[in-house]
Amino acid sequence: MILAPSILTVKEEERNNVLTELSNMGIIYLHLDIMDGKFVPNTTPGVSMLKKINKFDFVFDTHLMVEDPINYIDKFYKAGSDIITFHYEAVKDVLSIIRKIKSLGIKCGISIKPNTSPEVLLPYLKELDQILVMSVEPGFGGQKFMENAIDKIKYLDDLRNKCDEYNYLIEVDGGVNLSNVSMIRNAGANVVVMGTALINSTDKKLVIEEVDSL
Repeated sequence: MILAPSILTVKEEERNNVLTELSNMGIIYLHLDIMDGKFVPNTTPGVSMLKKINKFDFVFDTHLMVEDPINYIDKFYKAGSDIITFHYEAVKDVLSIIRKIKSLGIKCGISIKPNTSPEVLLPYLKELDQILVMSVEPGFGGQKFMENAIDKIKYLDDLRNKCDEYNYLIEVDGGVNLSNVSMIRNAGANVVVMGTALINSTDKKLVIEEVDSL
């Protein structure tokens, strides 16, 4: 299983040290939470942050929790994003956003909030590289994992197993920790985003090894 740390709660002055530590521990994916204060009630640094950290050799997994993601795609691509994920709920023309991202030669993901049915994604599954299932309401770190995410993961995994044209990874974000990560993996997830449970751990290496072993 792939562990994608979120640095949402890391202070700017500590960022380089934390990223160096994660890189030295073998982390490959890095999850970037990008918020505009409109789609979600919080804001985060955006392109400027990525430009400062793209010297690190991570797969930059960029999660746009924004209105009008079309206005962000080119900027994040140029700053170094390897995967750009947008929210189904934030756009009217889903397919045009998917095609825009993939036209840049990078991977495209789509995310659904806890109250959104995964069935809304059926028309787009052949086009997607990654589906991000939110297991908390997006906008803030440190929330409790919502169990209804498990059924969504199983549903998406079952569809993928039945169709050779579906090659998406299933990613889960929100409240992931060592007490529930095995359940998430067993449901069919490939990537887990872990923020507070990893960043605030006194033994990050142990957490990483536990997830890697799944």
